[in-house]
Amino acid sequence: MKIDIQKKLAQIRPKIDAAIETYVPRTLDSRRAEFLLGSARYEYDLKAGQTAIHDPIWDLLDRGGKRWRPALMLWAADAVAGPKTAEKLFDFAAIVEVVHNGTLVADDLEDDSLTRRGKPCLHRIYGVDVAVNAGNSMYFLPLLSLAKKKIVPDSVLVKAYEVYIQEMVNLSYGQAFDIAWHHGHADSVTEDQYLQMCAYKTGTLARMAAKLGAILAQADAKTVDAFGEFAESIGIAFQIQDDTLNLVSKPDEYGKDVGEDITEGKRSLLVIHALSKLNSPEKKELLSILNSHTREQKQINRAIALVQRTGAFEYAQAKARHLVDLAWKKLEPHLKASEAKDTLEALAWYAVERKV
Repeated sequence: MKIDIQKKLAQIRPKIDAAIETYVPRTLDSRRAEFLLGSARYEYDLKAGQTAIHDPIWDLLDRGGKRWRPALMLWAADAVAGPKTAEKLFDFAAIVEVVHNGTLVADDLEDDSLTRRGKPCLHRIYGVDVAVNAGNSMYFLPLLSLAKKKIVPDSVLVKAYEVYIQEMVNLSYGQAFDIAWHHGHADSVTEDQYLQMCAYKTGTLARMAAKLGAILAQADAKTVDAFGEFAESIGIAFQIQDDTLNLVSKPDEYGKDVGEDITEGKRSLLVIHALSKLNSPEKKELLSILNSHTREQKQINRAIALVQRTGAFEYAQAKARHLVDLAWKKLEPHLKASEAKDTLEALAWYAVERKV
């Protein structure tokens, strides 16, 4: 069965956004404030909450985003227990999407980025203080779904909380590795170190999504673990493709600054491979450009050319395909034939082959 993932994502997105609005409402009125915060002991300033949390969050959410992580969660649940079970779990899909967007706010602040999804980053519109606080709130607001949506046993909820806590710890370390590298705190980064960083920085939210879907659908432990490895590989492949697109896309298609990874000094798989293949003077030149954090387009283009001449783009694509293929072969025996199973496989290859 040929699955059109972009069409599938477009179909499921409105229901995911509706779930998000339950726990991160667009408008903060007294009824919604009481739902989120409980009864005020004194008095809530609803306008302040609207201006400093809800407006910036929905500014970012409304800009786009593929919503593939919450879709992955729901398709995992469907593949385990069928569409009726997945339908009951829509509220929980808010968790991985809102948290993901919270990490984008943090990324943009840490990198001092200019644009996100074709518009100025939140900290450039609302200020650093608002962006930091709104971004932090996105790590916790959607967890209210676990507290308020009482449709699974407490023992299952405990497992869900455990996954959330562990993956958020992993996420922080993945980000730490990446930050240290593009600040030049490592003379050399190995490919395995890069893949582990990706597993924690990008793979961890995909892994959280798939494991939550499987856990909430009450899959056995081996199936949950297989889903985790599969989704982690999707996340790594997605990051490898994102790193590639950052260097080869057209500005009007990409939604971010093309070549921004060069400015950040990012040690992507492409760069790591290039550094292992370039001769000594060229390696020194590439490292110099990366460590300068230049915004000069001529220098950025030179760095991209050095990377490209080593066959790094082809190498990275092959690595992403291998990771996805291996992980799918481990997960596939755990799942019965279904449309959800076919959709999960199609999503994996979409992560590798997407153009935007």
